[in-house]
Amino acid sequence: MSSIRVKKLNEKATLPTYGSTAAAGADLYACLDEPITIAPGETAWVGTGIALEVPVGCAGLIYARSSLGTKRGLAPANKVGVVDSDYRGEIRVVLLNHGKVSQTVEHGERIAQFVITPVLTPAYEEVEALTDTQRGTGGFGSTGK
Repeated sequence: MSSIRVKKLNEKATLPTYGSTAAAGADLYACLDEPITIAPGETAWVGTGIALEVPVGCAGLIYARSSLGTKRGLAPANKVGVVDSDYRGEIRVVLLNHGKVSQTVEHGERIAQFVITPVLTPAYEEVEALTDTQRGTGGFGSTGK
């Protein structure tokens, strides 16, 4: 995969960029007419002003930027956003302020990171029983015993 087709929906939009040559995620940028202030415990839709073509057989995953979450308490409200390969609308991020003070997001600010990843789409088959494993039905914390 050598490139992703991106359409600017707003002339002020910034195309995704990588922070380093080995970065897995490309930064997504806020495209705003005016700053947005998000109160503690509140969410806000933040547009990027771009639409893009995720390759067929892949998904685009929207993750938090670690510095935004740890320093300012802002992260995607749904934890990980999923962009399907047939979606052509604006890439938007719903930011949740899980901090204790209001945070203001400015135009051009890096708000999330975007990772393209392959996906499998198997058929789901109903069966009477599943194969046995050593773990079996052991759930949360069961492998650390």
